[in-house]
Amino acid sequence: MPDVLVVGAGPVGLTLALQAHRHGASVRIVERRAEPFRPSRALIVQPRTLEVLQPLGVVPALMARSDIAPRARLHVGANTVPVEIGPFGWRDTAFPHLTMITQMNVETVLAAALAERGVPIEWGTELASLTDEGSRMRVRLGTTDGYAEETCAFLAGCDGADSTARRLAGIGWRGRPYRQEIVLADLDLSGDLQPGVAHVVVARSGVVFVFALGERARWRLLVARPGGDGPDAPGIDELQAVLDDSGLGARITRMAWSSRVRLRHGVATTYRRGRVLLAGDAAHTHSPAAAQGMNTGIQDAANLGWKLAFAGRGRDATALLDSYETERRPVAGRILALTDAVFWGESAGGTAGLLRGLLAPLAAPVLPLMLRAPGLLSLGGRMLSQLWVRYPTGPAATDEWPTADRLPRPGARLPDDSVVCGNERLPVHRLLERPGVHVLLQRDAADPRLSRPGPYVHVHRLADRVGGGVVAVRPDGYVGYRCGTVDDRLPAWLARVGAL
Repeated sequence: MPDVLVVGAGPVGLTLALQAHRHGASVRIVERRAEPFRPSRALIVQPRTLEVLQPLGVVPALMARSDIAPRARLHVGANTVPVEIGPFGWRDTAFPHLTMITQMNVETVLAAALAERGVPIEWGTELASLTDEGSRMRVRLGTTDGYAEETCAFLAGCDGADSTARRLAGIGWRGRPYRQEIVLADLDLSGDLQPGVAHVVVARSGVVFVFALGERARWRLLVARPGGDGPDAPGIDELQAVLDDSGLGARITRMAWSSRVRLRHGVATTYRRGRVLLAGDAAHTHSPAAAQGMNTGIQDAANLGWKLAFAGRGRDATALLDSYETERRPVAGRILALTDAVFWGESAGGTAGLLRGLLAPLAAPVLPLMLRAPGLLSLGGRMLSQLWVRYPTGPAATDEWPTADRLPRPGARLPDDSVVCGNERLPVHRLLERPGVHVLLQRDAADPRLSRPGPYVHVHRLADRVGGGVVAVRPDGYVGYRCGTVDDRLPAWLARVGAL
């Protein structure tokens, strides 16, 4: 019986499986798709996502497939504005840049990491039924060979907006469709489109993106616009009309595939029912605007994966698992508000379309000056980076020294400051690269009395941090505990969350 059955092998399910496995859980992952490939909807990985993936050992492979200094051409009326989105100069992260990489590449890297650890993806396997028996889950899985009953300790539903796990668990949904739509296509194009550059056209009818990131043809077309009643797979004539209206002067020579995506937004009524927990689009959905969807789901998985692994060892598994929703639901609410606002501005008709049609051409002449203004792109990047996420309450964020201003607060992301440890100066996130909880001692702190620290507790003494305090950093990079002295409260917290 596996500790965790993961339903869904997208970026969220793969991350959750890897996070749980790296923290000692036995994992099984099933996916109803018969094969890995599907056209990517997400194209950007945010800095905080790379930070939470770093202890899983996959970041070098992701970076090898990424563009961290993308260039764009913003087309507004008769004006074309070049935009270079280079490193932002942030000092608190090893990833101060926009990272362009297709969702399919992310899935490929994560799947390879799981395979290296002996966790294969079971393709063509669907969840048919589930029963929570109190001490375990009983599930029925279907393949082309028939159905079989299996058991697991926990089931993680990472199977998208139409989640079967959510439906079978009897978890409700609150949401509604967007009035706008997204059109996607992979195309070969003729014309004078500069290669290696993202072309963005802002018009009254919506926003058109053309990226050299096609997966079955050279170019990816993405259109955000008011919704229509056309076929699920738009034809060449409709797509060519979009390009003609954009003014890019491109002609379609081949269409590999196309899709009209009718989006909705909403949130599950609960993220947890007994031993079933939801992550990613199964728990919350919103538009792809502002490149938040895949990133929010991966960070759900990073939060939940270690908790599922530690729950069987902790003194209060219920509180630990309940902290997942306590921490992640408010984040989903803020992301939903952000993406709704951006998507309305990109694609809505009516007032939004009028503003795009009138204001964008007026602003175009001054855009080059605005984009060269120090900090403007950096400020926008910071807003989208998810480096702002914090979890100030809950059992996984314990503050035993509320007045300790020199120590980061529980629930806060640990910034990647420079520290001295073992006679070496290095970024503190280098110390967090192994899975587990990391105990950071100030220079004069007493040694913690840990009778059996085990493989998931790592102790580091910071020689340049004066004082006798201690901070414990959770496996997802957030501070979980702090105190002005090292005493029995530290091992008690470690035992409560299951690290000991």
